[in-house]
Amino acid sequence: MRIGLYPGTFDPITLGHVDIIRRAAILVDRLVIGVAINRDKGPLFDLDERVSMIEEEARKLSAETGTEIVAHPFENLLISCAHDVGAQVIVRGLRAVADFEYEFQMVGMNRSLDSSVETVFLMADANHQAIASKLVKEIARLGGDVTKFVSPTVKQALLAKFA
Repeated sequence: MRIGLYPGTFDPITLGHVDIIRRAAILVDRLVIGVAINRDKGPLFDLDERVSMIEEEARKLSAETGTEIVAHPFENLLISCAHDVGAQVIVRGLRAVADFEYEFQMVGMNRSLDSSVETVFLMADANHQAIASKLVKEIARLGGDVTKFVSPTVKQALLAKFA
């Protein structure tokens, strides 16, 4: 069984993330969405809220793709998380060239820790390249419409946070 791990903070999950999940799901038999617990980032949504939003999107995508998609919180090294879930592949989404520089360094470090876990990059769809969770939160905080960037469920969660 090919198991992939798509890690991120997902604060919140955006349509860009959903696009990467949908496309990654056709590459593996099981896709684990690694929900990073990163206390340094100070997320808007707590872990349970982020996992809940991901699980809702995962249910729809699992039905659509036929691939098992699950959420898995983690606070350890990414390569350790890959071991924990049995992933042979780490999936990373790229929006722009700036993303690649950071990701390139991460791949080098992860390969130094365990060369048996491969990293696969998926370019964001052109319609989603500008979407960043940080920007979505800022738009929502300032009263802008985030309909183009997140699912209706996530939009409602953002509205509730900034009400």
